[in-house]
Amino acid sequence: MKKVLLIASALLLLASCNRFGTRTYQDDLVMPLAEASADSLFFSISLEYATGGMLIPAMDRMNSAIIGHAFDVEDASATLEETAVRYRENLIDEYLTENGDQEEPHGVLTWEDQITGSFTGDYKKWKNYSLTYYSFRGGAHGIQTLSQLVFDKKTGELIPEASLFVPDYQEPLAELLKEAIRQSMEKEYPELLSLVEMQEVQPNGNFSLGPNGIQWVFQPYEVAPYALETVMATLSWEQLKPYLL
Repeated sequence: MKKVLLIASALLLLASCNRFGTRTYQDDLVMPLAEASADSLFFSISLEYATGGMLIPAMDRMNSAIIGHAFDVEDASATLEETAVRYRENLIDEYLTENGDQEEPHGVLTWEDQITGSFTGDYKKWKNYSLTYYSFRGGAHGIQTLSQLVFDKKTGELIPEASLFVPDYQEPLAELLKEAIRQSMEKEYPELLSLVEMQEVQPNGNFSLGPNGIQWVFQPYEVAPYALETVMATLSWEQLKPYLL
């Protein structure tokens, strides 16, 4: 009987180890520039990270990459909480330095800073992760960017774009991406097609993988003015087949 219970416990442990688990680190701050002031710093983080279902070294690699990209730091050896707290403190210092010691008010003194990250699905041996960053420092509008990360589910390694393709893949893929954007724009926003700088469209390493193919993301101003915001283009696996390793 004891042997059966031990086997059952071992199987349960193995099943739990294979189940990918996550948690979300959250932090929100509203800090008025001065007492009773409407001008404030608005700051929020919602960042999902891995907590189980992987070997610890692989999970650490994955989380370190998420931290590094979310907070734009090269050394991601600190914990997520430590890095987030340091980021928030630096942001507060910057906000007060820029706006807190002004003899005369100079327009908009409200800042916004939002970081959101989450796992967005698996495809074969890969796991996708999306990072959205929004920043407002005054002016006509803020800036929102979308960054895609792709991980090897087993090793936790971040997958670089070039590792998927044969050498010299950039030029033929650039032509395919230009055509994909052209067709999409002609169908949905024909009046805005002329705003896209087609010569700037290149595979940029900002991509995700799925059953329909590979989707590339181009940030505001990367290939088009802010009016078009984020531009996306998807190439099917059939289109990509001649260039895949």
